[in-house]
Amino acid sequence: MNGRPLRKLGFLTIGLFDEKDPARGHESTLRLIELGERLGYDSAWVRHRHLQYGIASPVAVLAAATQRTEHIELGTAVTPLGWENPLRLAEDWATVDLLSGGRFNPGVSTGPPMHYERVRDALYPGTADAEEFGYERVRRLLAHLAGEPATDFRGTEGIETYSDRVQPHSPGLRGRVWYGGGSLRSARWAGENAMNLLTSSVVKAEDAATPGPVDFAAVQLSHIRAFRAAHPAGDAARVSQGLVVIPTDSAGAARRAKYEEYAARRLPRTGQPHGPARLLYAPDLVGPSEWIAERLREHAAFREVEEVAFALPFTFDEEDYEQILTDIAERLGPALGWEAAVRSG
Repeated sequence: MNGRPLRKLGFLTIGLFDEKDPARGHESTLRLIELGERLGYDSAWVRHRHLQYGIASPVAVLAAATQRTEHIELGTAVTPLGWENPLRLAEDWATVDLLSGGRFNPGVSTGPPMHYERVRDALYPGTADAEEFGYERVRRLLAHLAGEPATDFRGTEGIETYSDRVQPHSPGLRGRVWYGGGSLRSARWAGENAMNLLTSSVVKAEDAATPGPVDFAAVQLSHIRAFRAAHPAGDAARVSQGLVVIPTDSAGAARRAKYEEYAARRLPRTGQPHGPARLLYAPDLVGPSEWIAERLREHAAFREVEEVAFALPFTFDEEDYEQILTDIAERLGPALGWEAAVRSG
């Protein structure tokens, strides 16, 4: 049995596009979010990609989504904070949150930008060696979102009026910030700082030092429990899990074969930690919804969560995503005890 009933069902997309026609890819992402709302999903999340052919500006894409949806929560999973100025990002996030009516759920991660040695001079000319990419950067962002002073001046100069805190201010947004953590240290830190925790299909198996297979679910469970033990809300602290699940209920034979081949190509990377960081990947779950539901009910970490944001595979077509999202909402979600909210209007 699932230890916690599934209360919130979400999905995550990377928003890929063709370099020759990026508008089409962004429009496809917006259509998927609209579909998610029609199907009753509680949340839609977008990944953040820089210098790649995926969504580079979730703030802009989700601002557009706020005007095409009414109920579904909108999130980033995750924004790598090393690319951002916390004060400026706080302004953008608060703006999107107000446009959405309080539906924005931003997620962040720490660490230097990917391929930093190649991009540092373009991103931080003159200050690359002085930049701090750890938890202090997150603390600055959280302080701005909470409305703490950003300057010692508040008042009027001529006809210009100035605030001493980030404007606009969106009450409640600070409490909807998520940390994308894959290690015990980051899980504990997120809990100590009263954030929410996003877990994914990748964790660091740093405590599983013995050779041989490592149980992904057990490692992820240890992170969830460490997070809640450190969080002021304790067992009620919010955790969302983001595995890759691909139901095949309404898929034709060719589509099922495509899905199975995709999962088979990725399976060899699972079971054993990789590299100095000991990254451990979860296997993708491909099959009928009832079979996937049974696998999830056996998953020790899934039994600890009430929210999910199932990740859509990177390279599929929009029609594939539509089928997967529909099967999740109409078959897998209900099989896990989820019920779409009754909405008026």
